[in-house]
Amino acid sequence: MRILIIGGGGREHVLAWALNRREKHELHAVPGNAGIEQVATCHPVDAEKVEEVAHLAEALRVELAVVGPEDPLCKGLVNRLEEKGIRTFGPREEAAALEGSKVFAREFMARHGIPQPRFEVFDDVAAARRYLEKVGSQVVVKADGLAKGKGVVVCSTREEAGKAIEDALERRIFGRAGERVLIEERLEGPEVTIKAFSDGKDVAIMAPSQDYKRVNDGNKGPNTGGMGCYSPVPAVSPEALKGIIGGIIEPTVRGMAEEGRTYKGVLYAGLMLTKRGPMVLEYNCRFGDPESQVVLPRLQTDLSEILLACVEGRLGEVKERGVQWDEECAVCVVAASGGYPGEYEKGKPIEGLDSSLPGGAIAFHAGTARRGGVLVTNGGRVLGVTGLGKDFEEARNRAYAAMERVHFEGMHYRRDIARFGGG
Repeated sequence: MRILIIGGGGREHVLAWALNRREKHELHAVPGNAGIEQVATCHPVDAEKVEEVAHLAEALRVELAVVGPEDPLCKGLVNRLEEKGIRTFGPREEAAALEGSKVFAREFMARHGIPQPRFEVFDDVAAARRYLEKVGSQVVVKADGLAKGKGVVVCSTREEAGKAIEDALERRIFGRAGERVLIEERLEGPEVTIKAFSDGKDVAIMAPSQDYKRVNDGNKGPNTGGMGCYSPVPAVSPEALKGIIGGIIEPTVRGMAEEGRTYKGVLYAGLMLTKRGPMVLEYNCRFGDPESQVVLPRLQTDLSEILLACVEGRLGEVKERGVQWDEECAVCVVAASGGYPGEYEKGKPIEGLDSSLPGGAIAFHAGTARRGGVLVTNGGRVLGVTGLGKDFEEARNRAYAAMERVHFEGMHYRRDIARFGGG
């Protein structure tokens, strides 16, 4: 099958790897990266330029398109590809609003009784500050729209909350994405990610995972796109997972269908396990990154079969045969550029990836490129190394042993991934 993967990060590399794992397909990617080009033909097209991607997909006579990042999903790339008769995995623009607008997502959950923190929506600084006086400083301030992962501020003081509100509404640091903000109750408890394949009617749950957002050990420092991850999640028992499916995942897919926004693709629910039960922190409309790097290596069922079944509305058939997951543990450690998640330089030569890694370890490229035949950094998160093992200790040891072979100027990574006690 001729497959086009849209995106150029670690998520797209693991997608390419997983799609070629059971069956060999003709893979293409836009724009791809230095790791993806080892298994796919990469085309220098910006993934966010909907018309250019759609034109290329048509010219390639693509049989299945798989959209990785949120921006093209929220810009309607799936709608455009489907208009051209191209089968596409991912939610249409109207369904991707679950991630594209945090206000829409919160109001949707309120309509359908899906558990979530208390919240209010503001477009006026004075009104938001008056609300802070009433609820106190333990809040989370969120920009409504997509803000490249930087639109969420977890606050401990009134000064932090006030600054977050002013940054969005007055200083407009997030542009149109920050024209409205949510002020949410700050929840306490372990976080967990539950993802599901959906064909708009049925869902197939993926292996749970937990990621680490803070840049430094001990969950300190600013938030990032993710510095590591592990799967499975001991905190999620089979009984708890059953409750999450019945109380959150299935009502979300059912509610979207009722509102005329049929949800096909990956439904990603970021949850907090509170004393009041699991609550939704956020929805994403895509495979997570780096969550995919620990989930997809554990998938035993052919990924292309699942994706096609979602697109064609027959996921139930695949579920009847069973979606199988390996019992191995997986741990992913992310190596980042110096300065990330702030300003960083690109073009630093990467050593150690062109040689073989220890057994049980896989390197997934994120921000990499080849210039003059040299592998160099090309992003904030440069690569993720996934270790697989019979238990977390073995998986973790394999991931870190492989990471120690890799080097580039300014490289940094957390040393506490899968040392339990934080996520």
